[in-house]
Amino acid sequence: MNLAMRLALRAKGRTFPNPLVGAIVVKSGRIISRGYHKKVGLPHAEVVCLTLAAERANGATLYVTLEPCSCFGRTPACTDMIISSRIKEVIVGMLDPNPRNNGKGIEILREHGIKVEVGFLEEKLRAINQPFIKYITKKLPYVTVKVGQSLDGKIASRSGDSHWVTSDKAREYAHHLRNEFDAIMVGVNTVIRDNPKLDAPKGALTKIIVDSHLSISLEALVLNTAPVVIATLSTSSAQETPNRRLLSQKARILEVKEKEGLVNLRDILKKLAREGVSNILVEGGGNLIGSLFDEDLVDRILFFISPKIIGGEKAISSVMGKGRRFVDQAYKLKDMKLKRIDSELLVEGYVHWYN
Repeated sequence: MNLAMRLALRAKGRTFPNPLVGAIVVKSGRIISRGYHKKVGLPHAEVVCLTLAAERANGATLYVTLEPCSCFGRTPACTDMIISSRIKEVIVGMLDPNPRNNGKGIEILREHGIKVEVGFLEEKLRAINQPFIKYITKKLPYVTVKVGQSLDGKIASRSGDSHWVTSDKAREYAHHLRNEFDAIMVGVNTVIRDNPKLDAPKGALTKIIVDSHLSISLEALVLNTAPVVIATLSTSSAQETPNRRLLSQKARILEVKEKEGLVNLRDILKKLAREGVSNILVEGGGNLIGSLFDEDLVDRILFFISPKIIGGEKAISSVMGKGRRFVDQAYKLKDMKLKRIDSELLVEGYVHWYN
């Protein structure tokens, strides 16, 4: 199962909104084939594995990290191929959280005389598929907040200067992390202040700009490469302006509900999930990140902490918003990990854990 999990991780960042899945076929103590789900729309791990094994699958054991699907989606049901291949036993890492399948795949296999065992490396397998689990059970994208801050929690000085709080190596590491997501989100103030491209080393991220009043410049670099989504107030809450019409030629305008004069963040996430966006990296700024925490919408954090002290009550903090009224109401990270990158300390942890 460890091997199957390592195979699954080869596709990290490329299967959304599908899960990461790996599989191997074993016969007479030898691995005869291995496979993983490489990309959404391509064959599932079990199909890859059984196709490679061909007639050798007869009487063999299939190890798979996630319960085989029993329904026809983008591809045929994996249970059908397992049955026709005459596999004698299936070892499943974890149940499929998808209500359409949850337990049904195992039941079908057993009905056809195939021995099935479930529950191996479950915690590790759930960890690598947290975005899928949330997306499929909560109908919301998984939200990871990434911050580069000083030791005293600042992302920019009182003048707005943020170049550069963290080191070159830390920024390069953070840039490559974007490959693990299908979308990146920032607030309009980050675009105005830093004018980022929000690109990724591999592939094209969906770039989401939260801009309640469409104050983004038409010359912003982020608008030069599609796909770009600007989440703003609906025309019922905001006036139609020439800027709105011009921006709609460079990006898709996503109109959302209002909350206290700004865009409703939960409504944004719900609408993005309906479009298949399942794993979002939020890179700032402090107001957006703070508001996501206020709305209990953050699932995981990645904080790069630089050994610098900027100071100043007017300097921009990494997490703003309303905040918690009492200290005992503060979010407490689960499964926190620390990693040294050049002179920075990377703090990773879960705010929410999905089973």
